[in-house]
Amino acid sequence: MEQPATVGRATRPSGEEPEALEALVGAALTARVALDEHGIVTGWNAGAERLLGYSAGQLTGRRAADLLAEPIPVRGGLPTLAGLPRWNGDVALRHRDGRQLTVRILAHHRPPGADAPAWLIVSALTGRQPPAGLDESLVSWSFAQSPCCAQAIYDTRLRLRRANADMERAMALTEEEMRGLRVSEIVDDDAGLRAERAMARVLRTGEPEYEENYLRAPGEGHEHAWSVFMSALRDHEGTIRGVCLSAHDMTEQFWARKRLQLIAEAGRRIGSTLDVTRTAQELADVTVPALADFASVDLLTALDDAPEPPPQAVPADGPLLLRRTALQSVTPGAPESVVAAGAVDSYPAGSMPFESLRTGRPTLHDVTDAAFTAWLARDPARAARVRAFGIHSVMAVPLVARGTTLGVAFLVRHRNQEIFRQDDLMLAGELAARAAVSIDNARRYTRERATAVTLQRSLLPQRLPRQAAVDVASRYLPAGGHAGVGGDWFDVIPLSGARVALVVGDVVGHGLVASATMGRLRTAVRTLADIDLPCDELLTHLDDLVARLNTEEESDGERTAAGSTGASGDVGATCLYAVYDPVTRRCCFAGAGHPVPAVVSPGGTVDLVGLPAAHPLGVGGLPYESTEVVLPEGSLLALYTNGLIETPEQDLDTGVHRLREALARPAGSLDALCDTVLADLLPQRPADDVALLIARTRAFDARQVATWAVPSDPSAVAQTRKDVVAQLERWGLSDAVFVTELVVSELVTNAIRHAEPPVQLRLIHDTTLICEVSDGGSTAPHLRRARTYDEGGRGLLLVAQLTERWGTRQSATGKTIWAEQTLSPRVRSHRP
Repeated sequence: MEQPATVGRATRPSGEEPEALEALVGAALTARVALDEHGIVTGWNAGAERLLGYSAGQLTGRRAADLLAEPIPVRGGLPTLAGLPRWNGDVALRHRDGRQLTVRILAHHRPPGADAPAWLIVSALTGRQPPAGLDESLVSWSFAQSPCCAQAIYDTRLRLRRANADMERAMALTEEEMRGLRVSEIVDDDAGLRAERAMARVLRTGEPEYEENYLRAPGEGHEHAWSVFMSALRDHEGTIRGVCLSAHDMTEQFWARKRLQLIAEAGRRIGSTLDVTRTAQELADVTVPALADFASVDLLTALDDAPEPPPQAVPADGPLLLRRTALQSVTPGAPESVVAAGAVDSYPAGSMPFESLRTGRPTLHDVTDAAFTAWLARDPARAARVRAFGIHSVMAVPLVARGTTLGVAFLVRHRNQEIFRQDDLMLAGELAARAAVSIDNARRYTRERATAVTLQRSLLPQRLPRQAAVDVASRYLPAGGHAGVGGDWFDVIPLSGARVALVVGDVVGHGLVASATMGRLRTAVRTLADIDLPCDELLTHLDDLVARLNTEEESDGERTAAGSTGASGDVGATCLYAVYDPVTRRCCFAGAGHPVPAVVSPGGTVDLVGLPAAHPLGVGGLPYESTEVVLPEGSLLALYTNGLIETPEQDLDTGVHRLREALARPAGSLDALCDTVLADLLPQRPADDVALLIARTRAFDARQVATWAVPSDPSAVAQTRKDVVAQLERWGLSDAVFVTELVVSELVTNAIRHAEPPVQLRLIHDTTLICEVSDGGSTAPHLRRARTYDEGGRGLLLVAQLTERWGTRQSATGKTIWAEQTLSPRVRSHRP
């Protein structure tokens, strides 16, 4: 006979001896049989012997199928039992004395390899009956004494008949005190009325109902979350005789879920921007009212303008200066706050925020704590607010990120009567840790962005020079939000012959690298413009420069891969270069992948200049082409970067259309027009940098320009000087005659002797006097210092000494040597 303890090695309760457990459960009251995979009996206990009359020695090793009086019925038409984890049902067995017995069995199939028989078959014996009425008593006792949920039974009038001990504790009433009352009379709350309506539906439909509510039980210091099930109670005929209400206290699970939801909400809402104030406000908004009735975020004033926090952010002996960066309250206007938003308050040593930041740990106090009352005793204004609003508990949570102490968050309760607990403190610490990282990111970004803005603004023109050719106005807006400062730039460059160059460009990317690259390109453009390169040639040279910068970046990238800390990446840029001549009113445009300029006629018509398609700078390939347009006097030129017309809210075509509408609108000044354009086209926080340059063209009067064709004969120099003197007298420039005669004589003589015809002399009288000599040669003169016995070489040096500036520019038919003199204010005022 197999010992019962060895059949089916079930896990025993800890601390329970096997013999005592066997005696307790009465092992012989169950027939237990063990089989292997082949159906051979391997275990047979005393209960099995009582059931079928065979001893263990008689059945062990035999086929269990020999005991069957009839085949085992398999439900569902399954052909085999081998794949079932368990089987139960009635089986016809043959007793040793030949009788047929119908036995209800439960068979457990163990997985292969388990340290137990393959099959364990059990069947309860019926030879021993419990005392009469015990089953009903057990049911009654289990209902009344159930420790897992509060239960109550209601009749068909929804009047309480029975309530268990948990329900009595939850309601703080005895069963006798509640008997005959409705749910809505026992629970004077909306939850009670909802439960009663649900119970009425159960009576009507017979279907169970489920409710969740959150309420404070009488006599409890805090609210509970309840999961309430209501089901019909039926008699043997299926008639509904009442309703059973079971309420499970899910408070811990409810708050755990709420905390997870709050943490998830904080992850979604905190840090949506790289703005310190807004991030702090997001922390305050998340915590009120979900966790606190009032919250404030106070940051150390030591961080206001410091590039890096001081090593000792919290003074050892106080006071601690904190700026109230954000606040939120369940009461409109946050009247609980003693400190206004943006104001600074001082906290002495021993105060709640001071101690929290000094120790680096969150602290929790109620108003009766000795440390809290001692602090309030030294701060009458704060103590008055505590009394006025009934504040009963406070938390102070330090904001620390990457080892840097940033400030502290205050959380206060007064409307919510539950005091803060340790799990609330842990939740607040989790929220503060997340917010601190976002605040530190925003602080670092703000510092770096300020550096980039400063660098970029230092590289942009601080003041546009006054030009005879155009009146100009400009605007530059750095990107808002996450984009950061970019590489947009504009420039106004004076050129020879009273001409002016207008430039707008955009370097791909954002940050310090883009700003520095922008500065290099702007300097390159000014240098190339100073040698009077044509528009298309200037962009070709600039394209070569950007290509070289890319080559340098690639070399830096290789060094980075080898262990350097530098950053690498291709330099990309677009540019538009325009040159306007007020004498001829011609404007030359050349673009490198840049948005085309807009021209507004004096009549208000807005047109876009048709430029040939061209690749951005640094791409290389085909040369650039230029377009020349004759502009009426008073025309407006609008040059801009793509951040003006292309935003996340509008596509390129829509942006161009809105730009044309804004430019066509009358404006009192160029500055007013710039403001109108930006207001009409841009959101409050543009996603990209924006540069805008608007110029109104001027045209020189014919009386301001005098031109002579000079014969290629040295004898013509004398007559040319006489013509120039006469013209200067007509202009009232007698003071400039001496210098001008010398300049004209030198430049004309050099053109006749060393260049090719035709030779032309032109004088331009504006705020300065410009002398230009053009010829058909391509060789430019060079300034040099003549030696003692040299017969020539001093003339150009003399021109350079007597004039403000001079230079050479090439043209399609030759070159032009020019020199510019500064006129005295008295002479300048008599400009024709």
